[in-house]
Amino acid sequence: MAHLHDHKHEHIEIKAMPTEEELYDLAELFKVFGDSTRIRILFKLFDEEVSVGDLAESLNMNQSAVSHQLKVLKQAKLIKNRRDGKSIYYSLADEHVRTIIAMGIEHIEE
Repeated sequence: MAHLHDHKHEHIEIKAMPTEEELYDLAELFKVFGDSTRIRILFKLFDEEVSVGDLAESLNMNQSAVSHQLKVLKQAKLIKNRRDGKSIYYSLADEHVRTIIAMGIEHIEE
């Protein structure tokens, strides 16, 4: 049985070795975090939902490049979107994404 610590230093138990499919999916998830542009987008979405145009402007990128990265993040279920008229607003999918990012920051700052 493996024991992991979350950012509150409580034990998180993993009952058994994940299946090969679960290990593959976990590796694929972590690959998505392996791109600094996607990390920048996730940080912009950390506290609020943002439109593609506003994301592109704040990241100094063109909208098509931002849209491509948003598609990758959405396929990985890290973000969600909401349509309001002609605009689409993006936000983090859930607290897990916020926790993964926060734990990553805590880890590199140790």
